[in-house]
Amino acid sequence: MSKSINFLLTLFLLLSFNHVVTQCSEVDEFDELLALDDELEREKEHDGVKSSEAEVLTKAQRIVHELNNENTERIVNGYEFVLVLGYAPWCSRSAELMPHFAEAANSLKEFGNSLVLAKLDGDRFTKAASFLGIKGYPTLLLFVNGTSQPYSGGFTADDIVIWARKRTGTPVIRISTEKAAEEFLKKYHTFLIGRFDKFEGPEYEEFVSAAKSDNETQFVDVSKVELAQVLYPDIKPTGNFLGIVKSEPERYTAYDGAFRLDKIMEFLSYNKFPLVTQLTEMNSVSVYSSPAKHQVFVFANTDDFKNLLDSLQEVARTFKSKIMFIYVDINDENLAKPFLTMFGLEESTNTVVAAFDNGMSSKFLLESKPTRSNIEEFCSKLVQGSLLTYFKSQPIPDNTEAIVQVVVGKTFDEEILNSKKDVVLEVFTPWCFNCEDTSKQVEKLAKHYKSSSNLIFARIDASANEHPKLQVNDFPTLLLYKANDKTNPIKLSTKSSLKELAASINKHVKVKDQVAKDEL
Repeated sequence: MSKSINFLLTLFLLLSFNHVVTQCSEVDEFDELLALDDELEREKEHDGVKSSEAEVLTKAQRIVHELNNENTERIVNGYEFVLVLGYAPWCSRSAELMPHFAEAANSLKEFGNSLVLAKLDGDRFTKAASFLGIKGYPTLLLFVNGTSQPYSGGFTADDIVIWARKRTGTPVIRISTEKAAEEFLKKYHTFLIGRFDKFEGPEYEEFVSAAKSDNETQFVDVSKVELAQVLYPDIKPTGNFLGIVKSEPERYTAYDGAFRLDKIMEFLSYNKFPLVTQLTEMNSVSVYSSPAKHQVFVFANTDDFKNLLDSLQEVARTFKSKIMFIYVDINDENLAKPFLTMFGLEESTNTVVAAFDNGMSSKFLLESKPTRSNIEEFCSKLVQGSLLTYFKSQPIPDNTEAIVQVVVGKTFDEEILNSKKDVVLEVFTPWCFNCEDTSKQVEKLAKHYKSSSNLIFARIDASANEHPKLQVNDFPTLLLYKANDKTNPIKLSTKSSLKELAASINKHVKVKDQVAKDEL
């Protein structure tokens, strides 16, 4: 059965199996349903019959408790640990998260975890949503003995399971047999292994503290070297050891620092991701919160990315722990377009390589062909701090006949800052409600002052053009750049009449050779 069918089937079961639990449906009934599932499972194991996917999903539906206005308070206060998913049927991210939530419920039950998973249609049961403190969708909340705690893990089934187990008493999985090690490898593709002669002492305590502090990566500890080698073949035979394992060419990375919480967490933060991480809705929070000082984004279609991947991984290996490399499907509008818009490339279908510093306060663009050598040079300059910050710009316009000059990012220096004339600049955006009225006023002013030899009028579309010396957040904005002081533009009121604007201009600028042919 395909993944898409699995997704739709899970979603159908979670949304359509929407029984309302009445006042008589106490917690005991929920436990009876689980007991029934266990009995059926034992019978099928005895008969050698494997459960169908539909039956597994039906079981997940029973495990994921349905909340409503009547039973919510009783459920969250009736168990030690309850993880609640607040969703809305119309929310696409809720729909995407639900199958992962159901899968996590199955896995947690198999582990024997005491956590109860429950879901609430907050759009339908507003009273219950208000009681739980759910204000947006989807929302995950952990209730410990009735007290709410925010969810801080990832959004795949594995992420939910790891986070839940850590928060309910199992921050570290201990491996004691070869069979357990082999089973562990089947379930976990990324994990942090710690080998200790004894599970005690300062170094081990720091390891456990790191396991509790981390939200996304499974920690495992082992004592016997031969067992540790099943998980990490090249493990050191003596002394305490830490290493991270991932399912990719760069599979094993050993830790060589001090066994301190902060250092272990730093090592994990820089090494838990693949050499090249594909950005998805599910991992976006984790990716955006990465502490990596620099992030290089590659926007490409699937085929182009496959052709580039080997070279990209080689470059990523060179800059490991210095740059995080992220791939985004350029056809995914929700993920790619917000970034591409920052470069004025939202309509691009060709591969785009861009970079950001931590916090995305500065952005950079590879303006040459995305070959391995060009990407490597781009990354070297990024790390060295010698890349020029990218500011988006429209093409240079022809202003020969324009009464109001059109300025773009590339011409801002020449037309505004380096101009020997006084300049009135209109800063607008196409989506601005009041910009059209201001534009008409600017055009009338330009006609009024058209005979002036030292005063010009210009406009710039701030949605498509940037410049480090143009920091405007309100639109429309009118700025008067005086010829003798371009560093301190004077802000003119966009709510003034034409005569008031003219008076303000005349107050600050001595207009030369003016012949007023048009009355204001």
